[in-house]
Amino acid sequence: MQTRTYPPKPSNVYLFGTCLIDLFVPQAGMDAVRLMEREGVSVHFPQDQSCCGQPAYTSGDAEAARKVARAQMDLFKQDWPIVVPSGSCGGMMHEHWPKLFAGDPVYGPKAVALAVRVFELAEFIVNVLRPDYSRARAEPCKVALHTSCSARREMGTRGHGLSLLASLPGVEVVEHVRESECCGFGGTFSLRHPDISGAIVRDKVDSIAGTGCQRFITADCGCMLNISTAAQHRGVGVAGTHMASFVCERLAGESA
Repeated sequence: MQTRTYPPKPSNVYLFGTCLIDLFVPQAGMDAVRLMEREGVSVHFPQDQSCCGQPAYTSGDAEAARKVARAQMDLFKQDWPIVVPSGSCGGMMHEHWPKLFAGDPVYGPKAVALAVRVFELAEFIVNVLRPDYSRARAEPCKVALHTSCSARREMGTRGHGLSLLASLPGVEVVEHVRESECCGFGGTFSLRHPDISGAIVRDKVDSIAGTGCQRFITADCGCMLNISTAAQHRGVGVAGTHMASFVCERLAGESA
């Protein structure tokens, strides 16, 4: 992850919604829109967007990943920030698209120009929008934070997530001993190695539950669905909430 320069607050942004949010957690996408509109930003959602290409890329199929990525690139024609409510998808677009198209005379420059406009949602809120959440609900709430492996390393999502949660009155973030470890999802990894994946997520569930938190917060829906479902199957009271939805929940009915 490279140090980057942040632009002033824009009037318009694109939302790259991710396939998991589109198919399984649409509320997280809608809440991401609400958070940006709250700050006076117009959010545009190109309807033909689909996937960032990460599943194919992490499976070793670079050509399939390029095919998927090419289908997205021309959808974001205006020079606006592209906000992604997933650190792993943001990392794919910001870090790996330029590598995928290195040497391509057409898509190489497009990938580089697009990559610098990609921001993970919490990163964009904290470093670009800089909102005032001081009037949010203040009743105490103890949460744990989970960041996906690639989001943590490629987009610095853990730091941005902690900063965003710290801006919310009454929210206490408790650290769990396996916070830096994978949840076991890893896209197709969980399908190819289900026994290993299951063992990893059991450790993650136990680690989060051991903090006594009320729930865990994450900016990656794949991790959230994996951990929450594993906890549910084991009867462990650990439920996940997407970062965007948690912030919206705390802002509901802001005090005067």
